[in-house]
Amino acid sequence: MKKLFLLLACVFTMQLATADNSRPVTLEQLPQASQQFIKQHFPEAKVAFAKMEKDLFDTEYEVTLINGDQLEFNRDGDWKKLKCKREGVPVKAIPEQIQQYVSTNYPDAKVLSIEKDRYEYEVHLSNFWEITFDKKFNVIDMDNDD
Repeated sequence: MKKLFLLLACVFTMQLATADNSRPVTLEQLPQASQQFIKQHFPEAKVAFAKMEKDLFDTEYEVTLINGDQLEFNRDGDWKKLKCKREGVPVKAIPEQIQQYVSTNYPDAKVLSIEKDRYEYEVHLSNFWEITFDKKFNVIDMDNDD
């Protein structure tokens, strides 16, 4: 019983030590790949706020632009999530196969957000469709949130 209590106390202490490890950063403190991505795909945008979130095993960066767009990057500076509700995600930032699928099947819709992880891409369109693609850009799920 004492060992279990000690183990739980250690786990709880580790969670407290790693919780809320976020701090503001400047654009220059972002990874080089993130800086280049922002300059290339959001050249006119001004950064309102950027922060670095450190976890026990990972580091992520979140950037909020003055127009409300939100960008998330991994520790290497590769984008993880792009959320652009007003103008939509810049076409050149979207993988070509996904952009082709959307423009062919939903020509009047804009991509409002796109998120990628190790296994898939999740795309939210302005016509309320949510489409999930695998890493080979095959549609694996669709949902309409209308």
